[in-house]
Amino acid sequence: MTPPFTPPYPEPPRTKRGLAKRFLRGWHSWIHVLFEKSYTMKLGEIRMPGQTMYIANELPLVDQILRGGTAYPKHRELVRNLSPLIGNSVFSANGEDWESQRAMVNPAFAHTALHRSMPLMVAAADDLLARLDAADKAKPVDIDPMMTHVAADIIFRTLFSEALDERRSNIIHTAFGKFQRLAHSASMLRLYGFPARWFEKRSLKPAKAIHDVFRPIVEARYAAFHQHGEAPHKDILQSLIEARHPETGEPFTLQQVMDQVSTVFLAGHETSASTMTWALYMLAECVHVQTAARAEVTEIAGSVPLEAAMLKDMDAIRNIFRETLRLYPPVAFFPREVTCPMPMRDKQLEEGAMLVVAPWLTQRNKDNWACPHSFDPQRFEDPANADMVKQAWFPFGRGPRVCVGAGFAQQEVMTVIASVVRRYRLSVPQGFKPEPISRLTIRPRKGMKLMFEAASLLSSRPIP
Repeated sequence: MTPPFTPPYPEPPRTKRGLAKRFLRGWHSWIHVLFEKSYTMKLGEIRMPGQTMYIANELPLVDQILRGGTAYPKHRELVRNLSPLIGNSVFSANGEDWESQRAMVNPAFAHTALHRSMPLMVAAADDLLARLDAADKAKPVDIDPMMTHVAADIIFRTLFSEALDERRSNIIHTAFGKFQRLAHSASMLRLYGFPARWFEKRSLKPAKAIHDVFRPIVEARYAAFHQHGEAPHKDILQSLIEARHPETGEPFTLQQVMDQVSTVFLAGHETSASTMTWALYMLAECVHVQTAARAEVTEIAGSVPLEAAMLKDMDAIRNIFRETLRLYPPVAFFPREVTCPMPMRDKQLEEGAMLVVAPWLTQRNKDNWACPHSFDPQRFEDPANADMVKQAWFPFGRGPRVCVGAGFAQQEVMTVIASVVRRYRLSVPQGFKPEPISRLTIRPRKGMKLMFEAASLLSSRPIP
């Protein structure tokens, strides 16, 4: 039996570091601040000059907070951090504002229904395969920007009814990387009580670069509908343009549509791109898992285009998706705000404190999962893990603010994984080891370089 592979993660120090060392370790990545006990503590407390933080890792507390809805609103630091990119949107709003926005945007998500979106996903995956076919496969291929392109292309087609070309995809990939870096630095400085205005101001430029990719589409479609009643497409953008406030009947303003579009675009591509990148890397490291996945896709789909019904029978591909999200949840921490003093376990939480639920920690807790840092998709088939799948796996959140695009994300990631492994054998270049860093999402610090070989050549020689 092949032993499970343990993909890279920051080896936690045994004891908690002092304030200065935590700042230095966390300057590039949140998960680098963690220490050994972080993964098993029930309710941790971290006091920083600018913020007191509590991290809830005990399963009943996790459930209480995630299902608490308006009792545990998104923390103001998260809202401030994302404001240049998504403004006041359904992701960042709280209370009644969130409830009315959610009611207005809900109809738009009908366009993510699996039977509607599957042809768009297959078309985008085919375009990805064409780009891989054209790449120089004699040397490593950096799949990080490629996964951004295919994920952004899928949501672009769903949002705007048009494909995303490589030029605009590269703008998005580069700009979002810069935005993550600057927003992370600004947040770190604020949490430690330092001024962050320089980083905040600098983050506006990459946010604008991303907005400029789709602003012309939104402006033209908004004007066409409100001035002439034109609605050339039935897609997410059109639903947002036509949405009305549940009480006042007022439509979204142009800026409000831009904020909602920015949120859908960010949530719809960045998290999926992260998952695809890490999934393909771990398949490249685990030949036996990759081989089984290829055999499953070939048996179910043969060489014909993928369909939604086929994905339902691809248990191996689905488990790869779920295990990737367990190990590398795109959003590692969910920060909530303590709105009034309250007791929790043995602590008294003060108003304004940050209360964090961390998929990165709970999903790697040895009390919840055997060999928690190892890549083992088969664990999702084990009946002994059924309770933990329900309680200790929540990459999309839980409760009233659960991600409405979870099903969409599963289908698109499975479509891309199945398409790639059916066409190619993946391997890792000698000596390459990615470093995961956690900012707004978890991405490899210096790209993800893999080798690709046509799967049609595999029958001519044994797989090592």
